[in-house]
Amino acid sequence: MPDCTKNFNLAQQKEKIKYKLDVRALEKEELGRFLANLQEKPYRANQVFHWVQARAVQSWQQMTNLSVTLREKLAANFNLVPLKLMKEQVSRDGTRKYLWELADGELIESVLLFHEGDYTRKRTTLCLSTQVGCPMGCGFCATGKLGFKRNLTAGEIVSQVLDLSTQFKINNLVYMGMGEPLLNLPDVLKSIKLLNHKEGQNIGIRRITISTCGLVPQIEQLALSGLDFVLAISLHAPNNELRNQIMPVNRQYPIEELIRACRDYIAKTGQRITFEYALIKDFNDSLQSAKELAQLLQGIKANINIIPINSINQGLYRRPSAQVVRRFVSFLQEKGLAVVIREEKGSDIAGACGQLAGR
Repeated sequence: MPDCTKNFNLAQQKEKIKYKLDVRALEKEELGRFLANLQEKPYRANQVFHWVQARAVQSWQQMTNLSVTLREKLAANFNLVPLKLMKEQVSRDGTRKYLWELADGELIESVLLFHEGDYTRKRTTLCLSTQVGCPMGCGFCATGKLGFKRNLTAGEIVSQVLDLSTQFKINNLVYMGMGEPLLNLPDVLKSIKLLNHKEGQNIGIRRITISTCGLVPQIEQLALSGLDFVLAISLHAPNNELRNQIMPVNRQYPIEELIRACRDYIAKTGQRITFEYALIKDFNDSLQSAKELAQLLQGIKANINIIPINSINQGLYRRPSAQVVRRFVSFLQEKGLAVVIREEKGSDIAGACGQLAGR
């Protein structure tokens, strides 16, 4: 006889939380307005925001400087629901991958990376997910093979940081996990404001990177957002013919439109853009591809991250040899472009770029 208890409890949980506001998704000003409606004094918003965003408490009971009566009122009107950790994996290089269950039973992954300063500055970076699955269907990405379930809320995005912040000092964020961040732009931008807030996690805005496969209208919106984060473009090919084969988005927003949007973004913000280029054996790794890439990006204020492709489920795409990678990078550098090879981390636990599959 099937055990229906789990499904019943999950349905109960969904019903219980859907009518309450997620306190982890509320900016301090919003929290203040809601608490004012509950006849609480303005300073209470500062206290609650500090407990939620800076101290990352897991329950109302941990807010020890609030009265029992106030905590009961908060519990009656707001949700404080940490993510449920289903699995943690640790790579040989120290990278940690986390599988989280959301309140509705869906699964996402995030990845914690430690850079010791050997090649770049010392930092701890969390790679965040923004969607359950992804609708973009990039051929070399495991997440794209899952299809799309739903967007994450701002609270679910923020929770990936909060639920690790009591163990690790996270000082860099990259929105490069599961999903296309620009398809969830309102919640992504709200999560950035929360995580950047000086009374919360206070993560520097220039230490936050948003990656996109190239959604031109949303890039134009970002240029007007007033937020000074780093924008990363997943380019991965130097021409439309190749890019169409691995990135369906290119049929809607071809390279010419994408590069125009990038130039406009730089002109409006004054900031450099990072272009990510996954190097695939016998596909986009030739000197001809390097020449086309150099011509495409000539004169653009940009950094280029070369990413030797990571294997997913024995797919069609393979990484080139180290010699081919060096040759490709050297050619671009000779053309005056700022190029680095991204340091690979977490590939042995399927935690590297393109490998997240929510399982």
